[in-house]
Amino acid sequence: MAWKGPQLVRLARALLRDPHQAEDVVQDVLATCVLKWSRIEAVDDPSAYLNRMVVNAVTSLRRRPWRREQASDPADLPELAVPDASGGHAERQRCLALLRRLPDRQRVTLVLRLYEGMPDEEIAELLDCSTVTVRSNAHRGLATLRRLIAEEGDDRA
Repeated sequence: MAWKGPQLVRLARALLRDPHQAEDVVQDVLATCVLKWSRIEAVDDPSAYLNRMVVNAVTSLRRRPWRREQASDPADLPELAVPDASGGHAERQRCLALLRRLPDRQRVTLVLRLYEGMPDEEIAELLDCSTVTVRSNAHRGLATLRRLIAEEGDDRA
């Protein structure tokens, strides 16, 4: 199947307008081939059989009712704007960048505590230290994060 994959993608792209949809069709065909390889291998010309599978998959795709384009009335569209989810990604990246600036033990302690939700006792066992050390690392790490955030706010102003 590896030798035929690029050729099947070219065939599907020639049959479909959307190259991404063509790759999806070929991926579905190849997934089916894995399950039915013993039957395909027994055919006189497996290459032609795979080509036929792609053509049949494209034909089936075009027959699906959800594929047919339908004009929609603008009045049916919602008036509310969809919130932009990219702000969450930017904030997450900012938090990770701040965490990377912490010393190793503080960073590990805060990630285990805040992101993984582990109790101090489990963190202490994992890091082979006392719970007092875990609390101290968490306290120092949070203090450093607060300072870094304040410095970042000063730089933006």
